[in-house]
Amino acid sequence: MTGAPQKVSVVGIGIMGTAISTRLVEAGHDVTVFDLDKEKVAALVAKGAKAAATVAEATEASDFVILSLNHADIVRKVALGEGGVASQGSPEKLLIDMSSIDPLETQDIAGKLESTCGMGWVDCPLSGGAPKAALGQLTVMAGGSEENFARCKAVMDDLCANLTLMGPNGAGQTTKLINQLFCAVIFQSVAEAVKLAEAGGVDPAIIPQALSGGRADSNIMQEFMGKFAARDFTPTGRIDNMLKDLDALQSFALRTKTPLPMTGQVVEIHRLLCAAGLGPKDTVEMIRLLENA
Repeated sequence: MTGAPQKVSVVGIGIMGTAISTRLVEAGHDVTVFDLDKEKVAALVAKGAKAAATVAEATEASDFVILSLNHADIVRKVALGEGGVASQGSPEKLLIDMSSIDPLETQDIAGKLESTCGMGWVDCPLSGGAPKAALGQLTVMAGGSEENFARCKAVMDDLCANLTLMGPNGAGQTTKLINQLFCAVIFQSVAEAVKLAEAGGVDPAIIPQALSGGRADSNIMQEFMGKFAARDFTPTGRIDNMLKDLDALQSFALRTKTPLPMTGQVVEIHRLLCAAGLGPKDTVEMIRLLENA
């Protein structure tokens, strides 16, 4: 633990929420969890967390409420709906939204939460996934006031290796969209590079070693090129989750009149994969569209 133990609630304990909650328990924080899936709740209680019966109860029990949810409409309902965070919120508490949602939606929900109960908000979308969360090595792009950002570090320092304040509410989510732009385009590049290497008689599994330290090097290439080459479809990230983020990216780009021609093509590749029934599958499934090309 990097500081004093804090009372923290985590609402939404899917893959990421489970990893976040587990890390905070292991770091010595007083962690309360809420999710509709009682089996997931029970698994975390077995690790030392406490269970809340409602979002309101989770909020009442804690000084920091972390959200790890899939969509902006769910975040809005949890934050502002009946029996949600706002019902037990106060200026002494802080909401940390680690979901990936639309920046303008974030600004609206954060503003309404503060006007309703005085509770502050820091958007903290992440990069690194569950493995990095388990190690406390997430990369997090934050949006909020400098005061609330300083407050959130009491919890976030135990989850992050890189925590950066990007600006006011919504700025963290905008930066996450940029992160997803890079990831989606590079994943597609890795898939194409694997096929090109195979066509040229080069073992794609040793490409990362050959290009290490050069301009083409990246964490995604180092981590995933061998996985793509081996057709290793072990789940690490869902295609439909990436499409959800890419749709938010395109929506934001349309509203801000920002041209994204390359990204647009990659979005449609993800849409094709989802239409083919591969949405719940691992990112490596992207290579299937190239197998018979």
